[in-house]
Amino acid sequence: MSDPIKHECGVALVRLKKPLNYYFEKYGTPLHGFFKLFLLMEKQHNRGQDGAGVAAVKLDVPAGDPYMFRERNVKTNPLDQIFRSLLKKYRKLNDEGIVFPEFPATVKKHFDFGAEIYLGHLRYGTSGGYRQSACHPFFRRSSWPTRNLMLAGNFNMTNTTQLNDSLIARGQHPIFETDTQALLEKIGFHLDEAHESLYHQLRDRGMSGEEMARHMLDDLDLAGVIRNGSQKWDGGYTLIGAVGNGDSFVLRDPAGIRPGFYFEDDEIFAVASERAPLMTVFDKSLDEIHEVPAGHVLIMKRNGTLIDTEFREPVAKKSCSFERIYFSRGNDASIYQERKNLGGGLVEQIAKEINDDYEHTVFGFIPNTAEIAYYGLLENLRLRRRKEVKDALLQASKEGTLTEDLIDDLILKNWPRSEKVAHKDIKLRTFIGQEKWRNDLVSHVYDISYGVAGPEDTLVCVDDSIVRGTTLRKSILKILARLNPKKIIIASTAPQVRYPDCYGIDMSQIGNFIAFEATIALLKEKGQAGLIKDVYQAAVAQADKPFSEMINEVQRLYDAVSTDEVSAKIAELVTPKDVDWKGEVVVLYQTVKNLHKALPDYPGDWYFTGNFPTPGGYSVVNRAFINYYENSSARSY
Repeated sequence: MSDPIKHECGVALVRLKKPLNYYFEKYGTPLHGFFKLFLLMEKQHNRGQDGAGVAAVKLDVPAGDPYMFRERNVKTNPLDQIFRSLLKKYRKLNDEGIVFPEFPATVKKHFDFGAEIYLGHLRYGTSGGYRQSACHPFFRRSSWPTRNLMLAGNFNMTNTTQLNDSLIARGQHPIFETDTQALLEKIGFHLDEAHESLYHQLRDRGMSGEEMARHMLDDLDLAGVIRNGSQKWDGGYTLIGAVGNGDSFVLRDPAGIRPGFYFEDDEIFAVASERAPLMTVFDKSLDEIHEVPAGHVLIMKRNGTLIDTEFREPVAKKSCSFERIYFSRGNDASIYQERKNLGGGLVEQIAKEINDDYEHTVFGFIPNTAEIAYYGLLENLRLRRRKEVKDALLQASKEGTLTEDLIDDLILKNWPRSEKVAHKDIKLRTFIGQEKWRNDLVSHVYDISYGVAGPEDTLVCVDDSIVRGTTLRKSILKILARLNPKKIIIASTAPQVRYPDCYGIDMSQIGNFIAFEATIALLKEKGQAGLIKDVYQAAVAQADKPFSEMINEVQRLYDAVSTDEVSAKIAELVTPKDVDWKGEVVVLYQTVKNLHKALPDYPGDWYFTGNFPTPGGYSVVNRAFINYYENSSARSY
């Protein structure tokens, strides 16, 4: 993605199923789970670099000793900062003769993260800002183990205000900071109720305090807590958490919007946002990693029993396609093939645009995340060309016109030319405050390989998605124009991004989308500015309706223009006006049909089509348009 955007966070959970001394004897360290957590988070560092947090829960700790711990950091390289700091404390304890690795009990007693349960979270700053207080895991504290709760997640809720209102209606005083806080309190409220109910049941049975304490730990109905607490949630989410009694859990939204994977063996239960990190860190095969079922919660009880139960009825699957296009790392076998498929899906459009003239076309990719799709494009272009050659040879043979010159002409000419056209040269230093110099730096983020194309060539560059078009305008096209090609084609493996996302990606302001900008410009040029006002008034009229009664009013704007018209206007908008180059810019987008063909198991496409997977999405899109029309920078959810 040439336009950097903030997006889905990453989660990691590691639950050791055996005592710490087992891991010392087998792996040489009682901190086996601690190190695995670090690796699992490091392998997902692509999912968040604005902050990180880790937590640990110790099982069966004597009364009076602490058993739940948390560390968070928002400094540069936060994950590295956290683990360096914790290991420094561990080494200090070791040097002072307080902990001894060969005696794991000393590690568990004296080192905060000598534990059996570990939670980790990697954060991209969105609505909660960049303060440490907005970093996960969130912690709800109590002197009762069954009322202590750690929570972290990859999610956004569309109805945080309503969730907070329901808490206020019960007499609570929620802190309006993030939707994470709202979920923490929703689960926490029902956790309190379950605790009280269980306490009174056990007390009324005449149990002693010691018996009650043991049963309180073992008999907590965490599935019921999640089921009751989640009834009014509207959004996309994968949440991990732990309760002070030793239960840990992962749950996923009913539409499977946000990703979540897990495995369990006789030593460990582990969860991550992506499948490949689990395979790499724990040396697991593909068939050992499972997807967390939509609408289900997996609970690892304190006794090591895994429970899989439905907490919300699953609905039509709408797993986020952007995960596969861009966000998740491409070393997952399925994602790698899907991205190649996306590149292959552009072949017909590109071949038509260049009139099948491969001899005078140079293919490249920008940015690096588009590389896999680029391989898929080249593979399918070559297959297309091979078919052309084969058909021509067979026809010539049939007609008796097959000659050596014809064979040479068919086989040796007009094959796709691939080059390393562009590469990222420097990282923008945002500490430079003057706008003039900041823009100048942006224009030099990428550099080119001089001499790979000339005035007779068309330059095709694959991008995985085009959201705002800012980097195209300010940097990429200016740099590519230095090669002086006759035409530059930017081919996006994703369709036009037209609508805000409210389920994990930080794309809440519709006015920032280049496709929306182009559509508004076209409507004004066509004398249809009145439609823009009509849509605004219709969106305002819906503002106080229940989510279930809302419709996507913004869709009417896109219905008034064709996809090809929007693409052409985008090309016009991003064409640099301040460079001495007379060539043509063409912007091609993946079709929604080919998107679904490439990603058959990930049908979530609301940012392209406006078909939101939950009712709250329609409130968000209308609010985003109202904010645009009123020139407000407020968030739409």
